[in-house]
Amino acid sequence: MTKPTSIQQSGTNGQAPDVAGEIASLMDLEPEQLRTAWRRTYRLPPPKGLSRDMLIRAIAYKIQERVFGGLAKSTLRRLATLARALDDPEAKSRAPHASLKPGTKLVREWGGATHTVLVLDDGFEYRGQHYASLTKVAAVISGLHRSGPAFFGLKRAAARFGGRPRASKGEGAAHG
Repeated sequence: MTKPTSIQQSGTNGQAPDVAGEIASLMDLEPEQLRTAWRRTYRLPPPKGLSRDMLIRAIAYKIQERVFGGLAKSTLRRLATLARALDDPEAKSRAPHASLKPGTKLVREWGGATHTVLVLDDGFEYRGQHYASLTKVAAVISGLHRSGPAFFGLKRAAARFGGRPRASKGEGAAHG
């Protein structure tokens, strides 16, 4: 006797989704039924040689993602940065410092003026201009090539506070 291959769409008929039930039902599916569920879920065939356990885990993840939402943007950015580093370990990442969240303001006094930099998803904003790296912003402010994280006190703060910079949303990371 084979079980049906359909996986319920969550939230149909105005009812709360039964995520646990959907995931539990995967355990009863035959391998071919799991491959069919994979194709329906991912819209492409499953990788060859993927174990039954991995098929179940991947489909279960997608069920949960559909109901509860996926990974946070910051996590996706971090994963993309790590993937780039694996592809080319010699390449320097241009992604913002891993612990800086978009919306964070870095404040630095230099040359008698206060400079504020806004952390974005894909870089930094300083005086209305977009910069790919904090080092480029530091060069614009100081006129010299220097480490952006060091210029804004992120390296000192990381050492002082157990590897995590002090910067938080709306606060300056360092002061001159």
